[in-house]
Amino acid sequence: MNSLHFATGLGAGLGAGALIGIERQWRQRMAGLRTNTLVATGSALFVLLSSSFGSGDPSRVAAQVVSGIGFLGAGVIMRDGLNVSGINTAATLWCSAAVGSLAGAGLTGYALTGAAAIVAVNTAVRGLAQRLDRQPGSGDEVPTPYHVEAVVAARDEAHVRTLLVQSLSGSDSRLHAVTSTGQGESRVRIRAEITSDGADSTPVESAVARISMEPAVVSAAWRTV
Repeated sequence: MNSLHFATGLGAGLGAGALIGIERQWRQRMAGLRTNTLVATGSALFVLLSSSFGSGDPSRVAAQVVSGIGFLGAGVIMRDGLNVSGINTAATLWCSAAVGSLAGAGLTGYALTGAAAIVAVNTAVRGLAQRLDRQPGSGDEVPTPYHVEAVVAARDEAHVRTLLVQSLSGSDSRLHAVTSTGQGESRVRIRAEITSDGADSTPVESAVARISMEPAVVSAAWRTV
């Protein structure tokens, strides 16, 4: 490997990563311009390092890059209640590593083409996905909002709130808010706002039935909004 080969591979990795990162930075994602550029550049450097040894196998280094990028991907995936965010950012970092590996292997054109494809997916396909969410193909998939209310003994409020959240965690429902208001000195009213995909109220009914079994629960009910 000569200096020209090294400079070409490094420059292609840096440029392709920056191309992906500009789109991510513009959308103010957790992994933006610097992160994607560094991931692609680092991947290119690792593959170039492997290529510098005559008996080395660049494919083995590329395989280790794919495994190692999983640590970065896991760091940007976050859970908030029943919602998970950051999966697309993690997938973009994974693709940036692939682009950098292509550049390090000397496939500059393929690396730049791959970067352009990734940007296209994150822009054009993003709009299509949002339109599909707003216009589901079947009425069975229309989101249905629910309210769940329970009157409980004040001393057991925290336990019942936790139980309600846990009862909904394994379903397709999305929990938006849980609030508590006093009902005298000894009782508390817990209200949960939930959205479920489709008209099937079974998950909500199951959650209400579960908390109703608690001795501290005076009453529990649910309704559609």
